[in-house]
Amino acid sequence: MCWILRTGAPWQDLPEAYGPWQTVATRFYRWTKTGLLQRLWEELQRQADAAGTLDWDLHFAVGSVIRAHQQAAGAKKERPDTTPADETLGRSQGGFSTTVPLRAERGGKPLVFVLTAGQRPEQTAFRPLMERGAVKRAGRGRPRLRPKRLAADKGYSSGAVRPYLRRRGSGAVIPRKSNERRAGRFDRSAYRERTVIERTINRLKQFRRIATRYEKRAATYLAMLTLASILLWL
Repeated sequence: MCWILRTGAPWQDLPEAYGPWQTVATRFYRWTKTGLLQRLWEELQRQADAAGTLDWDLHFAVGSVIRAHQQAAGAKKERPDTTPADETLGRSQGGFSTTVPLRAERGGKPLVFVLTAGQRPEQTAFRPLMERGAVKRAGRGRPRLRPKRLAADKGYSSGAVRPYLRRRGSGAVIPRKSNERRAGRFDRSAYRERTVIERTINRLKQFRRIATRYEKRAATYLAMLTLASILLWL
């Protein structure tokens, strides 16, 4: 699986040393369907939180447009009214693509992914980006979800994002647009730390199966992202 993730090659090109490609591919799709990869990722986060190495003071949000290969089109329709957007495929200025909004903790470890069609703005995925990724605590207690502060670029500066964060007790480290009224102090030092999540995206795109989307199904591409994230956490 990791070889396919790294090289971006078709399953049929898997070297014989790793076993029959049909067996490996079937195992990957079974793990995707049962949510095993997601549970592994969540367990790594839980262990890091228990060890005190998962930072809750500052999180970062950003989105990246991923070019989709031509073979990503043409998924079998599950319903007559199914459209490419249902598989988070669309056309942006960069062509046939998927947008991947991401939230990461201060150390650059990815916590949550959300997939949207390429032409949709990142901000449309802001709520699920903030409401997913709860980390279970050791023993009793509610799962941890909300960071103390969230750093993001001007694309997240709106009348919806800031009140949302305020209601949930999270500070916004987001620069205001030129047509917005300035209010309050802006933490430039914390904002500069956003380079951490840019490096995270670069590390994820070193996996060719992430840098280009080959999967027809959104769930399968999300599983590839999850597998890559597990490797970054290890």
